[in-house]
Amino acid sequence: MLNQLSNAVALYLAPVLSFTAVLLVIFSYLSPTVMLQTQVSLLVVKPSLLLLPNPSNDKIDGPSLFLGPLGSCSRTSNSAAVNCTMPVLSPTYDLSVLPSDASRWLSAPTATTPAFIGVSLGFSTIFFVLFSLIAFRARLGRLGATLERPMVQRACAWIGIFGFMIGISSFLIIRLWFGKAVDDFNQSIQLEGDNGAHLMAVLSNGFTMVWVGYVFHAIPLVCALAKIHITAAPPGKV
Repeated sequence: MLNQLSNAVALYLAPVLSFTAVLLVIFSYLSPTVMLQTQVSLLVVKPSLLLLPNPSNDKIDGPSLFLGPLGSCSRTSNSAAVNCTMPVLSPTYDLSVLPSDASRWLSAPTATTPAFIGVSLGFSTIFFVLFSLIAFRARLGRLGATLERPMVQRACAWIGIFGFMIGISSFLIIRLWFGKAVDDFNQSIQLEGDNGAHLMAVLSNGFTMVWVGYVFHAIPLVCALAKIHITAAPPGKV
């Protein structure tokens, strides 16, 4: 029973999780400028009365801003059309819908961070393809014999490690950058008291998708590393 369960995880669950991880990170990386303009982003500025001296949970109309690694989307009201910047590695956010005194706290991270995320996605995609092929190598004939080689399996594991470490490190940098921006933006609104803009900045669901994606990525990566450990150990030592 245990052997069947472990084989099912290695053969079926782990490749599915690897594929899901790549999709989740891609969605977070490309949003909101390329896709899911108002559904997925890393930081959102939305209409709110919660930062005023007399906070209220009442829903109000006003401008909204959605920030991601490659650019931003904005709208002047809840019912207005959404306008997005062109997706680039060194974006300049369009903050024209926000008051000038509040928008100064929001800026894009350095260009190298989105670029490194793109590199990590390349590694993660290659890892998914190689890991899936290795998992089903018994059904691939001559190609399966090639995939049995320890060098190929070590290369797969290293590619997975590079994708994981570069990606999660880059998103951690963006998380720290945007976390500071949210604190500064909200504090500036609070300091203005009753004259403050009816806005509030919050970290959004894009980060949740990223963390879930890398948790999923870690499972096939552990499987690949465990396989290398078992094949590299001397007989009788495992």
